[in-house]
Amino acid sequence: MKMKTARIHAFGDASVIRYDVVPRPRPAPGEVLVRVAATSFNPTEAALRAGLLQAFLPVDLPYTLGWDVAGTVAGIGPGTRGYAVGDRVVGRLEGAAAAEYVTAPGALLVPAPASVPLTHAAALPVAGLTAWQAVFEHGKVTAGQRVLVNGAGGGVGGFVTQLARNAGAEVIATVGARSTGAVQKHGADHVIDYTALPVAAALDRPVDTLLNLVPLSPHDAAALASVVRPGGRIVSITVPFEPPAETGVTATHMVARNDVAHLAALVELVDTGKVTLDISASHPLTAVADVHRLSEAGRIRGKVVIVA
Repeated sequence: MKMKTARIHAFGDASVIRYDVVPRPRPAPGEVLVRVAATSFNPTEAALRAGLLQAFLPVDLPYTLGWDVAGTVAGIGPGTRGYAVGDRVVGRLEGAAAAEYVTAPGALLVPAPASVPLTHAAALPVAGLTAWQAVFEHGKVTAGQRVLVNGAGGGVGGFVTQLARNAGAEVIATVGARSTGAVQKHGADHVIDYTALPVAAALDRPVDTLLNLVPLSPHDAAALASVVRPGGRIVSITVPFEPPAETGVTATHMVARNDVAHLAALVELVDTGKVTLDISASHPLTAVADVHRLSEAGRIRGKVVIVA
């Protein structure tokens, strides 16, 4: 049996993405076969496609895109327990989800949220896990803190804003004008349009924690670090920060890891209505290259899902 995929056979611009028909995989021991409802786009995939991540995230070609998966179990490998055909599942993979079917270790999947369309659940794993670990593990955000979310309008930013607000923090969000309404719905207490005013100039007093989600030049990173109070924290998922030692500011440059316990906790937050999924657009599998182009042109807000 055959299936459609979105793959790259070489590194380069979005034109290297090809739509191939390949044999449907079979689940190995410990795996399940998932009929993919959707994957979602993550900007880091564009960097991978361009060959910029080979030094620390090498992949073999041809490579099937797609790290997020939401779908239904269509087959069960030998010895795999805890699953039945038809189960709705969600998970973070190491690629291959931009396809009609994908095999995945059962240990990497959790039950999908019951309260949202299955295609929307694909927005949760990578961005949600990144946000969870930035807010709680590295940022150690707690009630009463004053938290600056730089880049709150992106896919990760929506989750970061909601999680920090749920923790009881006062949340200040920086966004472009088109994302203001979305971050306000996510619970931001204050919104700064970074295109109209420098962030440092817009703040009336320092913050306890800076959660940085966007690429910055060293000059801009230094300017932003200056808004963190002495002894505060900086967590960045993009560029490293180097605050002056005398400030006592702790700076962490993080890379999110797969953690099914965290993912299950996020699913529960979605099903209890404490976290919403901000799906800005939905595209078919054959539009993956177009989505990459839109992202690189800065024309994506929130999360974009790719329906298989």
